[in-house]
Amino acid sequence: MVKKASSFSALGGLVYSTDSGRHCPDCGQPVGACICKQAAIPEGDGIARVRRETKGRGGKTVTTVSGVPLAEEPLKELASALKKRCGTGGALKDGVIEIQGDHVDLLLAELVKRGFKAKKSGG
Repeated sequence: MVKKASSFSALGGLVYSTDSGRHCPDCGQPVGACICKQAAIPEGDGIARVRRETKGRGGKTVTTVSGVPLAEEPLKELASALKKRCGTGGALKDGVIEIQGDHVDLLLAELVKRGFKAKKSGG
């Protein structure tokens, strides 16, 4: 006999089950089958902002792209394409694309070429 355990959030929704693991608090589906974040387009003015950052990164320069009006999956594909275009590594963290190195001008041109409104942000 297998004992099933589950935990309920403050609002009464299922958040964990031993059958399928973690559940999305919004749609109630298992996290692997959740479609909430894939369909959600972040709110904002629709302008991609490109900036160069060095603070908190051990002196390393990183170019960040934020405010891109895409859902999670297309944003991952865009991040991958931008990393390939720059020939460097990077990451996608909380809807912000991080590209290693100083590639502001190259990324601005690439985003405009792909049909996004893009502007340089910061100094």
